[in-house]
Amino acid sequence: MSTARQYELVYIVTPEASEQEIADLHTQIEQIVQRFNGTFDKTENWGRKRLAYDIGHHREGTYVVETITGSGELMKEIDRRLRVIDQVIRHLIVRVDEELRVAQRTSEARKAFVARRRVARGLPPERQPGEGRGDGDSQDDMEGLEAQR
Repeated sequence: MSTARQYELVYIVTPEASEQEIADLHTQIEQIVQRFNGTFDKTENWGRKRLAYDIGHHREGTYVVETITGSGELMKEIDRRLRVIDQVIRHLIVRVDEELRVAQRTSEARKAFVARRRVARGLPPERQPGEGRGDGDSQDDMEGLEAQR
């Protein structure tokens, strides 16, 4: 079995679908996730929105975004199921755990860089309460970050 990864599933449901039909669709996906030992991290119903372009004869649709942790096999099964459900006019599955790791590494590198600059200027590595502008990132601390990369 492959390792658990985090995915973001976005699907657009026809505007004619009722709230109950959308809830039933979510329940179907939830059952697949349980069967493959995955977990739902977050579900957001963005509501009815105008599409960027017509899909079939639809000008708008109901957007639903779900964050799921599970295997690649789980996502293949969800993809297969969403393709045959007529109410779903588009869907997209994106693996997001790698991007989150990259963002975390970038944040840690930025903090380390700021700490080194502060120590080089004779300051403590961490900002002290009441020091500076209080917005979290002083422009002085960020100078040279682009040059370092």
